[in-house]
Amino acid sequence: MSKNKTLRICFVALCAAMYVPMSMYLAVNIGTVRISFASLPTVMMALLFGPWEAVFTALIGEFLKQLLTYGITYTTVFYLIPPALRGLTIGLFTLFMMKQEKKPEQYRPALYLVCSLAATLTTIGNTLVNWLDSILFNYYSPVLIFGGMAYRFVIGIVTAIIVATVAIPIVKLLRKQEMMR
Repeated sequence: MSKNKTLRICFVALCAAMYVPMSMYLAVNIGTVRISFASLPTVMMALLFGPWEAVFTALIGEFLKQLLTYGITYTTVFYLIPPALRGLTIGLFTLFMMKQEKKPEQYRPALYLVCSLAATLTTIGNTLVNWLDSILFNYYSPVLIFGGMAYRFVIGIVTAIIVATVAIPIVKLLRKQEMMR
């Protein structure tokens, strides 16, 4: 196995491991909205490597979080999709920028826009999975599932911009250390 592949696998493992405490212990619940910085490892991987490493980080990290929080249920696999969508969206932007031989963190307005789009897709995905979960486990209530959606979108976008702002210097530092391309 090449050194680059080994490095990527190690970073996925480290970032997935960071995802769990960031989602469980560095989070605040306000009503039905959860504010956390769990997306930071996924965003970092997306900016450093692209979509696949970011998706794997989100899938592994969210699976471990679900396992430790709720155990295995019928909908566990569905809860993995929204965080993976975030990694895929930002990672595809990184891929696009890298093909133009540019670093995505150097174009902050575009990066913030893509992170906001990723947060919107994640919020939509989480809402749909919550709806499915509520139907399967018989606790559906339109107010519970769809109430406060505008609030969740705003919080998601604000959190995404903060996470991107924190990720940018970390990614720059890792690139400066010549650990990444």
